[in-house]
Amino acid sequence: MPASPSTARALNDRLALRLLQQEGPLTAGQLKQLTGLSRPTVADLVDRLTAAGLITVVGESGEQRRGPNARLYGIVAGRAHLAALDVRTEGVLVLVSDLLGRVLAEASAPIGGDTGTGPAVEQAVAAVERAVKEGGADRLHTVGIGAPGLIDPATGDLRDSAGLPAWHRSLVAALQDRLPGARVTVENETNLAALAEQREGAARDRDTFVLLWLGHGVGAAVVLDGTLRRGASGGTGEIGFLPVPGTSTLPSATDCGGGFHSLTGAAAVVSLAAEYGLPAPGPAPGPADGPADGSVAGPMDAPVDGPADAPGAVPAAVRGAADEPEAARVVRGAVARASAADERFLHALADRIAVGAASVVAVLDPGCVVLGGEVGRAGGAVLAGLVGERLRRMSPLPTEVRASGFGGTAVLRGALLTARERAQDELFGPPER
Repeated sequence: MPASPSTARALNDRLALRLLQQEGPLTAGQLKQLTGLSRPTVADLVDRLTAAGLITVVGESGEQRRGPNARLYGIVAGRAHLAALDVRTEGVLVLVSDLLGRVLAEASAPIGGDTGTGPAVEQAVAAVERAVKEGGADRLHTVGIGAPGLIDPATGDLRDSAGLPAWHRSLVAALQDRLPGARVTVENETNLAALAEQREGAARDRDTFVLLWLGHGVGAAVVLDGTLRRGASGGTGEIGFLPVPGTSTLPSATDCGGGFHSLTGAAAVVSLAAEYGLPAPGPAPGPADGPADGSVAGPMDAPVDGPADAPGAVPAAVRGAADEPEAARVVRGAVARASAADERFLHALADRIAVGAASVVAVLDPGCVVLGGEVGRAGGAVLAGLVGERLRRMSPLPTEVRASGFGGTAVLRGALLTARERAQDELFGPPER
């Protein structure tokens, strides 16, 4: 059936807004060319979107041009403000941005392990409120949170997880109470990291891939046919519990010891390096990279599509929030030195990683595995290449192995992208919704 006039208008408006989001400011003539709509239809939608406060004139096209045809229209970035949170075992990182995703302010709140639930929640919420104030926002439209643990697919709530602070589960309700009108959503942090890789990182050209997160703990995120898969209970990617050869026992329902975690978690990587006689790393040289299990993180880089001060990049204060974990420094040092002992260590580590990766490949046939987390990032193309060689020998299914396109910013960037898309879906959608 043909669309009704109101539905057609809404679709045209949404198309124009998406183009302005992707391309930046455009003239009415450029909108006509890119949308294929008639001149009167474009003029009508420009009037509607201007009256709704979604777009405004932001300049003129060409130094010599004047008049209505030269007007450049852009999205009103201050129409809504967003927040992204990366919740860790030992604290929280916060960004506040405008509707275009430009970062306006940042904050962090370290939270000690002996802090009670109430005080811990208060510190985290205060960090959000501080960033909102510093960003000049009156209120938040949408808040995206990345947190360790399982997300209940039916309710969207964090489930009880052994070893994670109780304040994590109380934070969402506290934010909803203290930020009236804001839409607060929470997602597993490894899943958010995968979304960042899919939109702006190493998997931009892939509809199907697996992110293998190698950090303090290990995890995975699965994207199939462009869609993030969470599983019946929200546990897709709990690869740390995967039973694998080379361990002395089997994992249990409450303990991943004996699973893939025992081969590739941070403690196992450090122990493996000691077996090969690698020198203990010195103090971390700088900022920190973010793990998938909520612990404090290692070097945090700007998004791959721009420098650290580009719109949407993670500010330096947040990038330098913590020290790089020892496991990442061990791997980074081995790659840099490339001595005989270092190479033997990296080959042994690749053997271990390939055991878990091959299991994922055999079941899902993703065609691409991205190595993320502190260890994956530290190993870079060298470690990815070694794991790829082993997969080619172990599996008949062709699989490319890539290093992450992000440092520790992946979770925070994924949370910001998710918040922005949800806000735009509502603001750019048909009024009848």
